[in-house]
Amino acid sequence: MIAVDAVIRARLNSDVVLIRTIGDYIIGAGGKRMRPAMLLLVAQALGYQGSHQHLMAAVVEFIHTATLLHDDVVDESALRRGRSTANAVFGNAASVLVGDYLYSRAFEMMVDVDSMRIMQIMSGATTVIAEGEVLQLLNVHDPEVSEARYLQVVRFKTAKLFEAAAEAGAVLAGATLEQAQAAAAYGRHIGTAFQLVDDVLDYSGDAAALGKNVGDDLREGKPTLPLIRVLEVGTEAQKQLIRHAIEHGEADFDAVAQAIQETGALGHAMQSAEKEAEMAKVALYAFPASSARDALLTFCEFAVNRDR
Repeated sequence: MIAVDAVIRARLNSDVVLIRTIGDYIIGAGGKRMRPAMLLLVAQALGYQGSHQHLMAAVVEFIHTATLLHDDVVDESALRRGRSTANAVFGNAASVLVGDYLYSRAFEMMVDVDSMRIMQIMSGATTVIAEGEVLQLLNVHDPEVSEARYLQVVRFKTAKLFEAAAEAGAVLAGATLEQAQAAAAYGRHIGTAFQLVDDVLDYSGDAAALGKNVGDDLREGKPTLPLIRVLEVGTEAQKQLIRHAIEHGEADFDAVAQAIQETGALGHAMQSAEKEAEMAKVALYAFPASSARDALLTFCEFAVNRDR
């Protein structure tokens, strides 16, 4: 990861000072770096001996960072990873344009790897992620969103980059078709579990630990899985409360949290996340036993047991 950070710093070296400033600001905020770490570990688990793994891990992080810059503008977010978002500090226009720069830079870097298959994976992933963003926009303030519709957004918007990172690591290592498909499945399930736990933390986490405002999704009118579950199994009063919250982006947060607790909605979301994590573990059976595979298995535990 130190080597990946070195690539990131080197490739952010633009003559345009604002690009460097904003890039350093958001990447310097840290984060879990799960996607690039996943790519490195998959490549290692499948015996990669080349020199492109750090470059590709940086590509994944650039794409992820670009989505964060754009997300925060769309969501009008002011806090991420415990500090002000780039758009709150530098303005929306600068954040969008630097996000565009990071996307473009990522694809420029990919050319150096000289793998058409990896280009297909990553370009396809960015298309799907953009579709997921638009699908989520269509779901905002819509209390009729079903669990299936919501999970489609999760798989497009969040899980797809996990999937692409893992599959790219496998392709880089010259994996068999079965191993590449297993890597993609692993990433997809981990990414889905990761987002579902985010949904749970939005109603049970501590804002200081999460690095964002607890309840943000509710205020933005996003029908996440806990809210959808209340609409499925709650009392009529609870359903009306959640429906109003989604439609208007405002409600008594304590009352909403109580409805979520009383209906077992958080437990339902956690069970769904645990199933995804278990499927991710099963996908790894296609890999030979190694310390790298063991590390990938720990991601399954981390995805569902984290508090931020």
